[in-house]
Formats: sequence, C-alpha cells, structure tokens
Amino acid sequence: MNRLLTIEWLKLKHYRPFWILTGLYFLLLSLVCSGMMFYFEYLESRGASFEGITPSMIPFYDFADIWHNITYLATFFKIFLGFVVVISICNEWSFRTIQQNIIDGLDKWEFLASKLIILFLLALVNVFFIFILGLILGSIYSPVIGLDVMFINFEFIPAYFLDVFVFLIFSLFVGMLIKKTGFAIVLLALYGLFIEPIGVLILSNVYEQYTFYEYFPISAINKLITLPYTKYAFQEVKDYLVWHEVLLVLAYSVVFLYLSFRILKTRDVA
Repeated sequence: MNRLLTIEWLKLKHYRPFWILTGLYFLLLSLVCSGMMFYFEYLESRGASFEGITPSMIPFYDFADIWHNITYLATFFKIFLGFVVVISICNEWSFRTIQQNIIDGLDKWEFLASKLIILFLLALVNVFFIFILGLILGSIYSPVIGLDVMFINFEFIPAYFLDVFVFLIFSLFVGMLIKKTGFAIVLLALYGLFIEPIGVLILSNVYEQYTFYEYFPISAINKLITLPYTKYAFQEVKDYLVWHEVLLVLAYSVVFLYLSFRILKTRDVA
C-alpha cells in the first residue's frame, strides 16, 4: 500500500492543475457552506418572509440540524471533485503513464488499487473538511452547544463520505471508459446533472406506481442525503439513513470498480 501511495504521490505532487482545482473546490465549498447566514440576511433585507418566519430565524447552523443541512449542500459540489478525478485518469492515458507503470512492474490491479487509495483519501479529506467547518459554524451560530447535542444526526457525516467516495469511483469509471479529458468531463456533467436526473423525473411521472428509477446510480447516491430544508416549512423530511440504500450505493461502488478493472484488463495499454 505504501508503494502504491508513493507512486501516486510522485505523480500528483508536481501536477499543478490538480492542486489548483482541488484548492478552488475547497475554497468554493467553504464560501457557500459558510455564507448561508449572509444569504438569509440578504433575503431578509429584501423583505423575504416565510409565513411570518424571517430567513435569519431559520436554524440552518444549529446543532442537531447542521450535519444534515451542510452535508446536503456540500453534495452539490462533488461534481467538481469528479472533474479532478476524470482529468487525472485521462492524463494517465494521454501521457502514457499507465504504460510506463506497467513496464515498471505494476500490474493492472495494483494500478487500479493505487487510484482507489487516492479517491479514498480525497473523500476522507473532504469529509474531514466539512466536519471541521460544521463544528466552527455550529459553534458560532448554534444557541445550544454541548456534546449531548453536537453529534445528533452525525450519521450524515459518514453518509457524506460514502456519497462522495462512490461518486468519485463513478468518475474514475467514466475516465477509464472515455480516455479523452474533454469528452469525459462533458459526459460526467451531462449524465450526473441532466441525463439521469431528468430521466428519473420523467419516469417518476410516467410510472408513478413504480420506484425502479430510484435505483439508478446517481439517484441512489443522491438519495443517501435528501433535501432537509422543507422541514422549516413544516413538511416531513427523511432525516435518517436507510440501510438498504447504503448497501445499494456500496454495490454500485463494486460494479464501477469491476467495470473499470475490465476496461483496464482488456484495453491495450502498450
């Protein structure tokens, strides 16, 4: 494992676009997640009110609510990390570093394992960042602070890790499949943001009596953390994890890894 991690580190440590894109991602993530109160105050200054409740009264950062709220918001940005992964994988094909790694004695499974380690670390750093950000914002805005309330609904933190990690594995598969950076980014964006969500919306209206569309990969990943904000309009929300949904997402991670390995095994890298 140390050898695989060292190989990946040698590839990335001088790759400036990777650090720039990753840095921009975390900057954007922190600005949006920490800027909600400023947004609420802006809405309030414009006279916005929800049935007598002003936006700044919404307990967005209160402990017990913050983990669900902030992780749901953060999931919208994982597409940018997906782009970073796609660029990294496609460069392996473009610059023939896959070929060089194989020549140097790395077998194809080890090559895939090295990528998986990086994706795991990237998701881990990402979830740690959100955890620290949540602690800071909750400490600033929450009227109640204490260990007895700070970790209520904390299961959304590991759910967020799984959400990001499996999406990055999906991005790895797209990069393996397409090889060309531009096409792979377009496919990832179109499928993740438009094709599947719009397809699921259409299917849910056409086949109201069925729920098979909920098992599509992006839908399954996104369903781990569902929209929490409607609870402030006194609507019921799913503020818990469902184990069969977690297992489905784990199953998709296995499928995408297997397909990536099949591509790597059958494609000529010489």
